[in-house]
Amino acid sequence: MTSIFRRRISLGVVIGSRAFFSPAPCRSAREDVLAQLERLGIDAVILPFEATANGAVQSIADADLYAAHFRAMAERIDGLVICLPNFGDEIAVAELVNRARLNVPILLQASNDELSKVDVHSRRDAFCGKISVTNNFWQYGVPFTETTSHTCDTWGEEFGRDLERFARVCRTVRGLRNARLGSIGARTGAFQTMRYSEKLLQAAGVTVVTVDLSEMMGAASAIAGDDPALIATLERVKGYGRIPAHIQPAQIEKQARWTLAVNRWIEENGCDASAIQCWRSLQDNFGCATCLTMSMMGEDLMPSACEVDIMGALSMYALALASGAPPAILDWNNNYADEQDLCVCTHCGNYPKSFIGDTPEVGELDVLGESIGRSKCFGAVKGKVKPGPMTFFRLSTDDRRGTVKCYLGEGEFTDHPFAMDGGIAVTRVAGLRKLMKFVTQNGFEHHVAMVRGHHADVVNEAVSRYLGWPFYHHGQEPEPQLFQPNRF
Repeated sequence: MTSIFRRRISLGVVIGSRAFFSPAPCRSAREDVLAQLERLGIDAVILPFEATANGAVQSIADADLYAAHFRAMAERIDGLVICLPNFGDEIAVAELVNRARLNVPILLQASNDELSKVDVHSRRDAFCGKISVTNNFWQYGVPFTETTSHTCDTWGEEFGRDLERFARVCRTVRGLRNARLGSIGARTGAFQTMRYSEKLLQAAGVTVVTVDLSEMMGAASAIAGDDPALIATLERVKGYGRIPAHIQPAQIEKQARWTLAVNRWIEENGCDASAIQCWRSLQDNFGCATCLTMSMMGEDLMPSACEVDIMGALSMYALALASGAPPAILDWNNNYADEQDLCVCTHCGNYPKSFIGDTPEVGELDVLGESIGRSKCFGAVKGKVKPGPMTFFRLSTDDRRGTVKCYLGEGEFTDHPFAMDGGIAVTRVAGLRKLMKFVTQNGFEHHVAMVRGHHADVVNEAVSRYLGWPFYHHGQEPEPQLFQPNRF
């Protein structure tokens, strides 16, 4: 299976033109967009310039030609970029989208007029033409993404940033619509909060693949000691972080066996992310933790959540798609003295090491180790998350309303000290009390996915514009709207 992160994004490109406007900008717009995409490492799907007059779509015949081409390339195309170097032909553009039937994100761009070129032979009027196209999109029920400015230059840096952001939106939408999640082990009885609706996920295009924990432990035990893959995994485990001197070789080997067994099952079943029964059956019956396994998968952009939190795994995957960076699953866990916008987010030891931002210690689970014996609990990745911006996101299924729902926002990790073992992230979120009230009053879980950097705008665009899931964007003013979007 080719990971979506190794697959180049491909965008269909359309130059829309109205025949009685100057054709000159059509060629330059086409060349500009293709150059921008090449610079960004994005593939373009477009017909040759000679296929239509001025290389543009300006008639129903042109729309048919492009629609047929895009349908033939549908498996490749992640999104459409539609550029209006002049007013454009709104019917041709709308019919192209309607006939291509791609159901992918669309970025709609309209070009600037130049103050010195608004005579009858040079004017563009794309400012107005864009509104005509969007009115037709509304009539056809077609969602689309706006550029930063209503009009912009196809050669400009602003449009380049819009294209880069749009590519991440396309990757996020494609990934979530086709996600396969591995559910390894049964939900731990004490964590009823991790319930979710597999059928609601399937209706959204997300497939869950299950396996019993005993099968995985059996597979790990059956790996031959001289298996080259086991030897390679063992070396990776040893080099992943600082292992205390008292840890025995047999403990490290068990962790390597478990990691290899999980990785093989994930690959065999084509999973993009996973959730694992992390305690305590694995420790009692096999003799290791699974935090390190999840940390290493997260580092490889194949996120894995604790406590069979499938919705947490999907939340992590969404952040990975949007950012291209390793995400983590955390608990909203502790207050920080009387600070209103600070809290402490923790987990036993599953954070990817680059999420922590430093070389971690790989030791034993602390809380569970105190109860059942530390020798059974090797494999916890410990460290304090370094300061910096972060994005948080949580998906949940709501059986009462028959939908997937979510919240997202941005904050930062701080350098405040906190004397607790495991993975620690002291977190600042403006208006934290308002957020916690929303979480508690809307039935969300105590787990939340986070990733380094600010990427909420990409997640917001994917969720609100193209997936249609109810969401709350913390700290952001909602878009003005008469109706809920995408409910045609």
